[in-house]
Amino acid sequence: MVLKNSFIILCVLAFALASSLMFSQKASAQQGLIKITDNVYSYVDVKNSGPSNSFGANAGIIIGKDGIVVIDTLVSAKEAKRFIKDIKAITKKPIKYVVNTHYHLDHTFGNSEFAKLGAVIISHTNDSKNLKTHGEIALKNAKDYGISEQDMKGTKIAYPALTFNDRMEIDLGDQKIEMIFIGHSHTDGSILVYLPEKKILFAGDILFTNYHPFIADGNIEEWVKALDYIMTMDVEKTIPGHGPISNKKDIEDMKNYLIAFDMKAKELAAKSNDVEYIVAEIKKSLPPRPEGDNLIPWNIQMKYLKK
Repeated sequence: MVLKNSFIILCVLAFALASSLMFSQKASAQQGLIKITDNVYSYVDVKNSGPSNSFGANAGIIIGKDGIVVIDTLVSAKEAKRFIKDIKAITKKPIKYVVNTHYHLDHTFGNSEFAKLGAVIISHTNDSKNLKTHGEIALKNAKDYGISEQDMKGTKIAYPALTFNDRMEIDLGDQKIEMIFIGHSHTDGSILVYLPEKKILFAGDILFTNYHPFIADGNIEEWVKALDYIMTMDVEKTIPGHGPISNKKDIEDMKNYLIAFDMKAKELAAKSNDVEYIVAEIKKSLPPRPEGDNLIPWNIQMKYLKK
């Protein structure tokens, strides 16, 4: 059966990893927010990704004079509550805004906990629509694909209240935050969150570092252009959607990965519809990445063999 909902793929990955990685996932989930600079903190470099640590998704905060902007909200109410607890250990300022870098469950299903605190949720217009189309279905079926009912207890879908198409800016009094849409990359509404004065970029899932990316929602040509755009930006520290704090080499590696994957997958899919064979062959041509290789067959099935 071909699964068409990209949320579900992440859940399938969780099911495959959950039992063997339970202990290490719990350990990774307790890592806490890492200080990036004086007013920016983030989860980064999560190991042994799975449902108990939001599939390794990064999420962060930007602290300004007038309050806090949260970047992504993790996979569930439970995970969002952990996030909020970690935020409160750093600052007592109010959470004013949540920015969703894209609509996938590991970055948005904690939204409702922040909405309860009065935060205004922001996303690109396209991914607001995507969350409305796919969110409830993914939440309903999550337990069938590796996320337990207990893990998702209390989780509700909270949709963006503000959306934009090209660019938007938030001013926290002493900190300006730019949100930039470059085109259809990881999704057709994936955005960058940029702090020009700090030279810090939250790239969302436009960038995966040390993780195999989920590409089935992506437009490879536009995604490569987005990475080229990031390369031109005045940035010293880039926080990917998954993985450690990154630099321009990591962005170049991601670009090369996408080009190589797409070329090889098209070549192999033209000759065979055997997923196992294609995956085995494509792994031979890709540089190894320690996290997320269970996504490779789903990328093949959904993007290159879909009918």
